Amino acid sequence: MTETETAKPDAEPRRTRATLRGRQVEGKTLDTLRNLLGDERRYPELSRRDLLIEHLHAIQDECGYLPLVWLRALAAYMNLPMAAVYETATFYAHFDVVHDDDAPPPPKTVRVCDSLTCQLAGAEKLRAELQLELDVRRVRVLRAPCMGRCDQAPVVEVGHHHLGHATRDAVCAVVDTGQHQPEAVMWQRLDAYRQEQGYTLLNGCRDGEVLVDDLLTLLEHSGLRGLGGAGFPTFRKWRSVRAEPGPRLCVVNADEGEPGTFKDRYYLERSPHRMLEGALVAAWAIEAEKLYIYLRDEYPGLHRVLHVAIAELENAGLVEPGFIVLRRGAGAYICGEESALIESLEGKPGKPRHRPPFVAQKGLFDQPTLVNNVETLYWIPLFWRDGADSYASHGRHGRSGLRSFSLSGRVRLPGVYLAPAGITLMELVEEYGGGMLEGHTLAGYLPGGASGGILPASKADLPLDFDTLQAEGCFIGSAAVIVLSDQDDLRAVATNLLAFFADESCGQCTPCRVGTEKMLSLLERDTWIVEDLERLSRIMQDASICGLGQAAPNPVLSLLRHFRADLARHNIIVTSASGEGQP
Repeated sequence: MTETETAKPDAEPRRTRATLRGRQVEGKTLDTLRNLLGDERRYPELSRRDLLIEHLHAIQDECGYLPLVWLRALAAYMNLPMAAVYETATFYAHFDVVHDDDAPPPPKTVRVCDSLTCQLAGAEKLRAELQLELDVRRVRVLRAPCMGRCDQAPVVEVGHHHLGHATRDAVCAVVDTGQHQPEAVMWQRLDAYRQEQGYTLLNGCRDGEVLVDDLLTLLEHSGLRGLGGAGFPTFRKWRSVRAEPGPRLCVVNADEGEPGTFKDRYYLERSPHRMLEGALVAAWAIEAEKLYIYLRDEYPGLHRVLHVAIAELENAGLVEPGFIVLRRGAGAYICGEESALIESLEGKPGKPRHRPPFVAQKGLFDQPTLVNNVETLYWIPLFWRDGADSYASHGRHGRSGLRSFSLSGRVRLPGVYLAPAGITLMELVEEYGGGMLEGHTLAGYLPGGASGGILPASKADLPLDFDTLQAEGCFIGSAAVIVLSDQDDLRAVATNLLAFFADESCGQCTPCRVGTEKMLSLLERDTWIVEDLERLSRIMQDASICGLGQAAPNPVLSLLRHFRADLARHNIIVTSASGEGQP
């Protein structure tokens, strides 16, 4: 039988779908988006994936939140799956995604920092007061992680403006009037910096007066290490990247999110050009094609400062326009980890990569990438100008060099202090911090922020430097020193730190995602079973992908190791699985 004979002349034609599956993009919204971001049809570079987070910021700055209809338009604009846009937008704490049927958030948002230092300064009481006072004015009050202003605790953010030493009345006044005191950023401009021999090193590098090997020798002799937490020797990192085939890239990690750390903000607010010179020298040394700066979103004032400073360099002909790329984070502590930072720079959720390969081998856009901390780069021009010995000659108790300590907590004068490496906690507090607050007696301290563990007052004579605290189960990390007193509740300290890690876990690996939540629930009990806490800690330390999950148990293990008697005074029963009390 032929096809003609079997065909049914009266059969209905096959129906086809008039549109693609899923909700469709509104043409009007897409046109509005093009007016905001630029027309990607004329300028295809605007639709690069690595610009996704920048575009999300632009939309949120325009609307006050991220409407789902705009996200669909953005997916079409960038030719990305909607799932990729949505996943990235919902990963970061500073993006407010609003679904089609949901009401938008109130026009004003108040964020109260709930880091440990702010908690010690009364942030929880302040948040409760603001919640009662501002609710009737349709202002939402949210908790927020460390804002990098621990020397001004408690800290509150109204809109995108920060108030230090915040009070209920001061916050309400800003909310009601919309007037705020601009952040005092008195930074050194390009002309003033050049009068102090600024950019002499960079010019010497470019003119052939400084050789790469000489610079690496200087860094090795100075003992300069990564000052963001890991402490890897700087000269080794540079050499490992130089050994990889090009093209190469250079990245500045300005995403200091460790609770208690604010030294990078301190230096950038005073001399951004010193950091920029160090970064440009690093880029020269590895022959980088571009230099990226990843700045945390909690530093809006510095975002403006760096924009101006980069423009000064371009106008002076010190860098080609576009060589330095400034990118804005979106509220994710995990992006301080270098591979998570790389993912974020590529416009993705900031989830750490499995290694190998390492970032030095395949980093940003799969190119060998050098990642350095702000303070690490800040020191390089000074070393060349003054000599490595001027740095290495300092130190106490058998250590050499200088360290920038972010000191906060129960001290009279919190702040950033440049002190000899190896200084003890007691010396740091008495000589730099003005002593303990009146009525407070030293009970313990965190030598390296939330992840560095906790040491008791009896250990206040230990040298504070790399490789000196490991025997006590702690480390110095970024040198964020938070001082505790006899008036502080150890359970509240521990739960604050574990709640932070639970909130900031990227969720990629089960040991961290589930482990931090489970650890927090165990700490909230009146009875702490040692074996359960230690077993969970081992799993997190051994199986977590990155340092967040590996370091999260440190505060708990420190309390079990050094503070048994203090825990008992706080009505916490520490016992073994057999029910026998622990001494």
